[in-house]
Amino acid sequence: MKASRLVSVLSFPSLLILFTAFPPVQELLLGSLFPGNNELIYPRSSLLQLLGTHLVLTAVSTAAATAAGFLLGLFAYLEPSGAGRRSVAGLSGVAQTFPPAAVIALAVPSLGFGAPPVLLALFLYGMLPVVVNTTKGFDGVSPRVLEAAKGVGMNRIRQFSLVEFPLALPVILAGIRISAVINVGTAAIGAVAGAGGLGAPIIAGLVRFNPSLVLQGALATALLALSIDAAFGLIADKTRT
Repeated sequence: MKASRLVSVLSFPSLLILFTAFPPVQELLLGSLFPGNNELIYPRSSLLQLLGTHLVLTAVSTAAATAAGFLLGLFAYLEPSGAGRRSVAGLSGVAQTFPPAAVIALAVPSLGFGAPPVLLALFLYGMLPVVVNTTKGFDGVSPRVLEAAKGVGMNRIRQFSLVEFPLALPVILAGIRISAVINVGTAAIGAVAGAGGLGAPIIAGLVRFNPSLVLQGALATALLALSIDAAFGLIADKTRT
């Protein structure tokens, strides 16, 4: 493992825990940036609790987007005609073109406030990278490798499980990585629908014209995104060895 990868894997989560778990650290940092501000940190909930909610929103939506995106991408790869591939790409593309805020607003009347409309928006928004990378990953497997697998007597199931999927996995993981990082940032919008998460201080800061609250939520969100990105980078390194 490269030294830079090790530093990022260890440093970003450490900074995230240090910043979210210890309010004095938040007050020290934000107080130095915004002296004279009477309300430095979000008062309604601890940042660590908001981080937990944000992690749940991100994990559930990314897991659902990964499952659906992988199956759609696999269907597009295995479907013999180009029509299936174009349909999958079109549907997943349309899903991501809808702004998450619009999806949340449209879903609230039927799903209510809270996590459900936010999870729906994150699911739709995070699916496209997985679909695209799943298809690209399988398309990138060399025909010569497939011919060699057939030559040694592998049936279709063994060929897929022992050759195609392992070779496509790094590209698929890259799509999941993109989806997860996107969902970390997009989940901050969920606070407008009452889902909580690290977007709550950001929204409160915007309403109260308080940059300290905005930075509190934004910095924690950025550190979480960097932590997840570093973790996926570590997993990607393992799949290539």
